Amino acid sequence: MPDLSRLLAVNVGSPRPDGDSGGPPTGIHKAPASGPVQVRDPGDKRTGLGSGVTGDFVGDRRHHGGTDQAVYAVAHEELAHWAAEVGRDLPPGSFGENLTTSGLAVDDALLGEIWRIGDTVRLQVTGPRIPCSTFARAMGEPRWVKRFTERGRTGAYLRILTPGPVQAGDPIVIESRPDHQITVPLVFRALTTERHLLPRLAEVGPDLGEEGRRELAAYLASAGDPDGPAVEGFG
Repeated sequence: MPDLSRLLAVNVGSPRPDGDSGGPPTGIHKAPASGPVQVRDPGDKRTGLGSGVTGDFVGDRRHHGGTDQAVYAVAHEELAHWAAEVGRDLPPGSFGENLTTSGLAVDDALLGEIWRIGDTVRLQVTGPRIPCSTFARAMGEPRWVKRFTERGRTGAYLRILTPGPVQAGDPIVIESRPDHQITVPLVFRALTTERHLLPRLAEVGPDLGEEGRRELAAYLASAGDPDGPAVEGFG
């Protein structure tokens, strides 16, 4: 697998209108960059740099960007699946992803697993992408959020552990995987359609992202178990 997994494209987006919503501009419309692009920890979601990819725009700082959503990766194979479904080409960047991969099972990723891209850059998987109305408007497909949710293969958000340059053609190696079995699709179902799975997110421990921690806390509180399972650095 490591010899076959590579970065197909690094995608960046500039501010564009969010369809006919009348809302703030969005950076979801991305296209491949030429040459190396620097990635770095963008810091706080609201007050930091937004995207972890230099030159990439994040419009909705409430729901996107920040350390735990510094980079968004989607498998080229998943774009190909949807291209067949919708009957048109979906080139790299079509889902608003920063990294389009080839030969990497992005949607089999475990929370907390670490990828190395090229020689130095290291990223850690933090969770799934939750589809929103901006995504639906960008795709222009009927019932898009429902269809994407039912498919449940969302791609993965990652935090940046070691910054540096990345570019198309870089090899991707899964450097380490945690002992638990909490995959990105499982987390997606826990956050959306199967919320009874939320207590399992405690198995992730300190690698669990901000959104997962918040939803787990709310679920445990509503279930009358405010203490809940121990999660290091949580509470």
